[in-house]
Amino acid sequence: MTTVDEQIEVDRPISTVYNQWTQFEEFPRFMDGVQSVEQIDDVRLHWKVSIGGVHREWDAQIVQQEPDRIISWENTSGATNRGIVSFRPLDPSRTEVSLHLEFEPDGIVEQAGDKLGIVAGRAGSDLERFKEFIEKRTTETGGWRGSVDGGVERD
Repeated sequence: MTTVDEQIEVDRPISTVYNQWTQFEEFPRFMDGVQSVEQIDDVRLHWKVSIGGVHREWDAQIVQQEPDRIISWENTSGATNRGIVSFRPLDPSRTEVSLHLEFEPDGIVEQAGDKLGIVAGRAGSDLERFKEFIEKRTTETGGWRGSVDGGVERD
């Protein structure tokens, strides 16, 4: 299993940054190689990506979600992956976003890309594009403030 850890400071309040991150279907606007993310319901997502000519699809489930704090997920089909994105206020108008990914490269092309650090570089670039995306806006494109525990939405 390969792990990637990246973080970035965003010049927006934590609620704005968190709300934007919950808009999974917007990910193709700032994540390189992500063709689409379909939000099936509040805890299930279907991903389509194309990286280096390799096309992959998988389903993922949100395992834990606490507004303005954390979102964690894991795959339920397809590419083996899981991760956590956490949010920490630096002051009332700035937020630190930390991303932790774990994935299993599949096939020769993905294993070679992993050895070259392509995924780690891409994750950092995706965070930079997220920062640019949200900082250019006056507000987030939407937001979901629900909570998830153990893959089940809480009231």
